[in-house]
Amino acid sequence: MLGTVSKRESRQSAVRGSGIVRGLQKASFGTFSFMANKGVFHMVLALLLGRAIILSSMAPFGVAFLAVIWWLKRPLVIPVTIMMAAGASTYSYGHAGFIVGASTTFLLLSLALRKTSHPQKWLPMIALMASLIPRTASLALLDRWQLYELTLMVAEGVLAFILVLIFMQSIPLLTPQRYQPSLTNEEIVCLIILLASVLTGMIGWQVQGVAVVDIFARYLVILMAYTAGAAIGSTVGVVTGMVLSLSNMDHIYQMSLLAFSGLLGGLLKEGKKAGVSAGLIVGTLLIGFYVSSGADLPSSLWASAWAVALFMLTPNSWVKQLSRYVPGTDEHHSEQQKYLQKVRDVTAVRVGKFSDVFQALSKSFTHLESPKEDSGEAEEVDYFLSHVTEKTCQSCFKKEKCWVNQFDDTHNLMTDLMHELDERGEPSRVMRKNVDQHCVKPQKLIDTMNHELSFYHANKELKRQVHESRKFVAEQLQGVSDVMNNFAKEIVKEREHHEHKEQVIYHALERMGMVIQKLEIYSLDEGNMDLELIVEIDNYRGEGAKIIAPVLSDILGETIVVTMEEISPYPNGRCYLSFGSAKHYSIESGVAHAAKGGGFVSGDSFTMMELGRGKYALAISDGMGNGERAHEESMETLRLLKQILQSGIQESVAIQSINSILSLRTNDEIFSTLDLAVIDLHQATSKFIKVGSTPSYIKRGDKIFTVEAGNLPMGIIPDVDVDMRSEQLQAGDYLIMMSDGILEGPKQIGNVDMWLKRKIREISDEDPQAMADLLLEEVIRTQSGTIVDDMTIIVARIDRYMPEWTSIPSVKKEA
Repeated sequence: MLGTVSKRESRQSAVRGSGIVRGLQKASFGTFSFMANKGVFHMVLALLLGRAIILSSMAPFGVAFLAVIWWLKRPLVIPVTIMMAAGASTYSYGHAGFIVGASTTFLLLSLALRKTSHPQKWLPMIALMASLIPRTASLALLDRWQLYELTLMVAEGVLAFILVLIFMQSIPLLTPQRYQPSLTNEEIVCLIILLASVLTGMIGWQVQGVAVVDIFARYLVILMAYTAGAAIGSTVGVVTGMVLSLSNMDHIYQMSLLAFSGLLGGLLKEGKKAGVSAGLIVGTLLIGFYVSSGADLPSSLWASAWAVALFMLTPNSWVKQLSRYVPGTDEHHSEQQKYLQKVRDVTAVRVGKFSDVFQALSKSFTHLESPKEDSGEAEEVDYFLSHVTEKTCQSCFKKEKCWVNQFDDTHNLMTDLMHELDERGEPSRVMRKNVDQHCVKPQKLIDTMNHELSFYHANKELKRQVHESRKFVAEQLQGVSDVMNNFAKEIVKEREHHEHKEQVIYHALERMGMVIQKLEIYSLDEGNMDLELIVEIDNYRGEGAKIIAPVLSDILGETIVVTMEEISPYPNGRCYLSFGSAKHYSIESGVAHAAKGGGFVSGDSFTMMELGRGKYALAISDGMGNGERAHEESMETLRLLKQILQSGIQESVAIQSINSILSLRTNDEIFSTLDLAVIDLHQATSKFIKVGSTPSYIKRGDKIFTVEAGNLPMGIIPDVDVDMRSEQLQAGDYLIMMSDGILEGPKQIGNVDMWLKRKIREISDEDPQAMADLLLEEVIRTQSGTIVDDMTIIVARIDRYMPEWTSIPSVKKEA
């Protein structure tokens, strides 16, 4: 009881702690959003970029920043100009005058862009001119037309041109509304250049003899190294060091220090903040001893210490928030997974809606059927009698007597006459006598009724075909709806979390000396397990199938095999292994076939294919006749069958679809048979569909079972009755399928079925290919070596799957 209370209290405290953290994160994000939306960030950047100078006199940052602000936040143009002038005045009044002159020139030139549709295309050029015009005026007033001054002026204008393009990429990244899932490499570099330019504006500021720019530069480097790793960390160090060295030649060594510290800190990021900080300290010591024999080492160490202190005070939530946008980080991967999940959900909803549409269409065709067959029959009889009376009774003088005074007697008499004429072609003596007594024109009535009966039957057959076509279309639409619905369910199926099994597998493989880099469990459903593993193996020698798969089989209680492997060619390389459930049964097959007269083109075609989800299909199709045309028909049938079955549509609907296509495709009398067997390799159940095909045989020891069904070949009539048979197979069974050329070959044998069963029983060879060859040879021998028709035999043996390696116990069992 006490333990339960303590656990509850610990959970409550954890919830309160997480709530406080979320509150702080929300407050910090709100503060950041407020400062960004109100322009506080832009004012700070303007202040620092206004006093940023490189090569002692070049200041391209201010006018470039103003150009981007004019494009993104035009109401802040005047405040930004004032802040840049204020920042420049802290450096020198001459520099402040240049900033004011360049800003004024830019604002005047920007008036020409108000009526353009895409002003951002012209901003770099206007920034270049805004930088050149005040410099040119200054050189003219001071009469300093030296080559060096002109070169600096042109370089400053070009840098302003380039910085406008860079700031266009980087400044929008500082806003809180960011919709792209990640940063590109170009955006990261542009952002680093912006931050380095801002750091340049801190040159000259010191705290207790330590340069502020050194503190923040090193803080930026270790923060990015901790967030994104060695590559980004060293890149930040190089770019930042280069910009700082251009601003002050005393910082030339900063490039080496920052780059090396970023690289070393990124490599030590597994040690968390302490490891990254150690990388900065080591880099500071090494570069400090090398430069000026360690004279500047104390101030450099103090700068690194302040940077480490700021780094330690940085909340981890900020780091994680930043990591979401940097490719290669775990947070970015998680963000990508969320994005992909959202895409999958949207796709699944769309596919589900399409499935509902097809299902609604299927129901609409189903509801169009007549509610009652008897009422429909009576209505058709009434229509028939109305057509007959229109041609006979309409002009008769006894019309009122027959159809008004004696309506029931007349209606019953004509109905009985219609049925007798329909069944016998002529009325009986009794019926003829009754008609003669009731009607003044009996022969005309009989002749008219015989004539109308042909139209009546044609109309009835047409309605039946329409009814069958509606039923067939409804079944096809329902099949498509089921496939799309199943596909939608597979899309939204998330990777299930199996933490306990993951820990057991980790510990078991680590005890065997395996170095596991990554383990992903996607499904642990029986018969459909799916796992992925990345492991470091020195000189791979089949450890996936020999060691890892047997261990997984013992842990998961099911035979696991390697489904895919990508092996590293280097020693101690990372190997990718994919594992899945082994099928309980396997199939070994053999085929023997011969064309009529020993030709090369046979009208028979066959196929054997995997359908996915542990199903295996065998099929034989026999086109009408022989030769090239029959071969094309049978191949077309199997091609359609393969494509439809692999799409997931049920077998019966697939057969009806193929039959409809074949019957509507051509007016020629071309049709083909189909013999299909679909075997479930998990349960050894088999479905047989025979459309105009010959029987199949199952050999189980000395017993022979026959599987047959009587259906017309496909393509003869628009609607085909699919008769499906199911059989439970066993390990060691042989399935023999054949075309009609085998059964019709032995002409002199009275009972070919009994003869075939005897021949199958007498074959002792267990190889399916040998059995198919022997059966075909026996049939050809009965014809004295002649082949009078195309012949095809498929023999498949069902075996229980035996793994190559037995399972390995993952836990030692006590004696």
